[in-house]
Amino acid sequence: MKVRTKVWWVAVATLVAVVGFLVGVKALQIVKMINVGKSFVPPPESVTTAPVRAERWHASRAAIGTLVAVHGVTLGAEVTGQIRQVGFDSGTFVKQGAVLVKLDTSVEEAQLTAAEADASLAQISLDRAKTLRQGEANAPADLDAAEARAKQANASVANLQATIAKKTIRAPFDGRIAIRQVEVGQIVSPGTPIASLQSVSPIYVEFSLPQQAIADVRPGQRVRVRTDVFPGDAWDGTVSTVNSEVDVATRNVRVRATVPNPDGRLRPGMFANVEIIGTEERPALVVPATAVLFAPYGDSVFVLEEKAGPDGRPSTVVRQRFVRLGERRGDLVAIDSGLSAGETVVSSGAFKLRNGTAVVAKNDLAPNAQAAPKPTEN
Repeated sequence: MKVRTKVWWVAVATLVAVVGFLVGVKALQIVKMINVGKSFVPPPESVTTAPVRAERWHASRAAIGTLVAVHGVTLGAEVTGQIRQVGFDSGTFVKQGAVLVKLDTSVEEAQLTAAEADASLAQISLDRAKTLRQGEANAPADLDAAEARAKQANASVANLQATIAKKTIRAPFDGRIAIRQVEVGQIVSPGTPIASLQSVSPIYVEFSLPQQAIADVRPGQRVRVRTDVFPGDAWDGTVSTVNSEVDVATRNVRVRATVPNPDGRLRPGMFANVEIIGTEERPALVVPATAVLFAPYGDSVFVLEEKAGPDGRPSTVVRQRFVRLGERRGDLVAIDSGLSAGETVVSSGAFKLRNGTAVVAKNDLAPNAQAAPKPTEN
């Protein structure tokens, strides 16, 4: 019995010794790892940088507009008739006065021949009545009746000529005509649409601005129009009209600008981006738009600073700084407050940074931020 108890005590002591040894080894490893972690310095993050540049920008405003034809109508018939001739092709340019559609005028032309004969006879009778009246061979009432018959006959001729003219539909101005909606032989009635005609050059662009812009926008001010259909092109024009009233629902004022469109590429109804260019320049601090971290609690950038590292050597670290943004142009954005000219900001890679992070600038492949970028296809 004593031998068995002694064996148990020896086993327990051995187990305790082994556990204590393992715990000690593990504790030494943990302490060593903690010490290494305290002295560990992460490698610097690779970023691209850009200086805060001081430039002078023309004051401008951006707006979304719609292109509107200076002259635009839907051509239609004024009188009932059958179409005998269509003188245009859909989508072509037509000149003012060009014959577009002719209706059947055979009945009116026959009536016009008879009316002209009656008018000729009435004029002869009037001339004879005047001659007889000079010799007092007829009564004044005979002369009055002859004059009335002559006027009535001439009115009948004019009425038929007007009816014939209404059956010949002409272009009221130069422009591009849309898809035709009638065919030869079709019977049309007053108001039947034939085709839409829109003038091409110049063209209007209409847009709205907040009421605060009324003091800065005036007729004659320069505008620049761009459209997604032709992303590489821009059209310059001038403000022609600023509406005399402000919309009570939106507190916006409607503005119309006139834009030359000699090649006819801009078409009514198209969407357009409008830039209203001011006449005066103002100073602006600009950085690449990619440098800005947008957040609900405020926009910020990371600014580079020189700081001594743990080994005493100077290193480049970043500090987050909140900024107030201004106007944006192309790849650049203006900073109204929060930065000074000459400082350097992180232009890409800011999403992986925090205050005090060491960085190294690698600008070999950094894109060139421009206010008016011109993308190229490779």
